[in-house]
Amino acid sequence: MKHDVIDKLRSLRRSVANTLLSGAQNVRAHALMWVLILLLTSFLLSYNLSLKAPKDFPVGEIVVVEEGTTLSSISKGLKSASVIRSRFLFESFVVLFAGDGGAIAGEYFLKKPMSSFGVARRIAGGQYGLAPVSITIPEGSTVRDIAELFAVKFPEFEEEEFLSITRRKEGYLFPDTYLFLPNVHADQVVREMEENFRERIGVIEKEILDFGKPLEDIVTMASLLEKEARTMDSRRLISGILWKRIEIGMPLQVDAVFPYILGKNTYQLTREDLNVDSPYNTYRYKGLPAGPIANPGMDSIRAALAPEESPYLFYLSDRSGNMYYSADFEGHKKNKRLYLN
Repeated sequence: MKHDVIDKLRSLRRSVANTLLSGAQNVRAHALMWVLILLLTSFLLSYNLSLKAPKDFPVGEIVVVEEGTTLSSISKGLKSASVIRSRFLFESFVVLFAGDGGAIAGEYFLKKPMSSFGVARRIAGGQYGLAPVSITIPEGSTVRDIAELFAVKFPEFEEEEFLSITRRKEGYLFPDTYLFLPNVHADQVVREMEENFRERIGVIEKEILDFGKPLEDIVTMASLLEKEARTMDSRRLISGILWKRIEIGMPLQVDAVFPYILGKNTYQLTREDLNVDSPYNTYRYKGLPAGPIANPGMDSIRAALAPEESPYLFYLSDRSGNMYYSADFEGHKKNKRLYLN
């Protein structure tokens, strides 16, 4: 009897213990299940939000990703600027798209609202969202001409900054057709135009060395030829005349310097203008002007290097651009009567 009761008590104890243990396991299982449900719900909500742009997304603005910035700093900046909703998802997507490459530095144009997913894809792939704009710089353009052309094509271009940077670069910005992003900065334009000049000059480096004059003199002469003549033949003839004038100590007396000094062309000049005190005034001072008066093209540079010998010492151009040459001043005066008056 006693043993039966003890056995029953032991059996009941085991049953209660098993029940309690089972209950505890169920409680833990249920708790874990709810935690997972909450985490999954939170993730799905965050993911859903990541597929939508923030309400105050900065449409039409440019976001800058600086070189060397950490992904964490980038996401913080984008979050602060209302470009993304979730820093965690943005960073995850960047790593997913770019791996170790990470975000690519640059300026990103935000044309329309996009999700964190879309922003991450663009920044991971260097998709700046800006279509290059073509601009042609005509041969013989001055730095001021170039600044005005860029200001028209690129509304946010800093014209005064460009003029400040190029103060001593007249003649060395190669005229050509370029492609620049709409948000291009003045210093980027100057670097590319100077690099183009150096590349073009590199091609004729031997000719320059053989000619025996400093590059500065050649570029200055080329800038005069760019303004004084239209064809390669006439440029080479005038090149020969001008180098000859320098050699014999005769003033160059080139009218093309006056638009650069005074903004006046040949037909607007007065006697007083011819005496203006400027290191560019080739009537008042012998030799080449103080520097280039424009940015010459390759034909003018080559003409400066390949002057054509002739008996002429004078030349003039009529209003149609036709050239007339003479060996002496009397012939020059006659050409003036015939073709200018």
